[in-house]
Amino acid sequence: MPLPRRLILATNNPHKIAEIRAIMHDLPIEIVDASTLDNPLDPEETAATLEENALIKARAFRKASGFWALADDSGLEIDALGGEPGVYSARFAGPGCSFADNNAKVLRLLDGVPEARRTARFRCVAALVMDDDQSHLSEGRVEGVITFEPKGRDGFGYDPIFFSPELGCTFAEATPEAKNDVSHRGRAFRAAATFLKSLSE
Repeated sequence: MPLPRRLILATNNPHKIAEIRAIMHDLPIEIVDASTLDNPLDPEETAATLEENALIKARAFRKASGFWALADDSGLEIDALGGEPGVYSARFAGPGCSFADNNAKVLRLLDGVPEARRTARFRCVAALVMDDDQSHLSEGRVEGVITFEPKGRDGFGYDPIFFSPELGCTFAEATPEAKNDVSHRGRAFRAAATFLKSLSE
């Protein structure tokens, strides 16, 4: 299967777009984003799993653009909260919530929970939708610990409260390059890039 000339990133999140472009910079495909579409597109994520939500977005952008589409859905799974917020990570604190609102809710729910029980992981599923609705899924995950307070100014989402033992700091304290090396999104999209490169071999 020959590689297409263009690939559209099925997200309106500028933070994600920047991260994905950095992770997949050496892919021999022109990577475009939602700004190339005539009409804004924001598919509703109605599924119960990261895999299904990623496919919803990728299929919608594939149909609207005519290009192969690559989407992801990511979630933070906190063991002490039974795996929450999981698929609801982006809107954990309610409709229209901010990153800070979500972080504050997590810290409130974990109030009094000792460090040994604050284990968590980020999971990311990248969904590629190609010709004839063929699809390919790649997953990345990273283990960590929820801090007692936000730390760091970089990153987005839950990065200020997610401590990575591999980095020795929170994702928000790490440089973008260091974060991408170990992050769930970095791992998922590097796997997606490897799959795309294999198609042209």
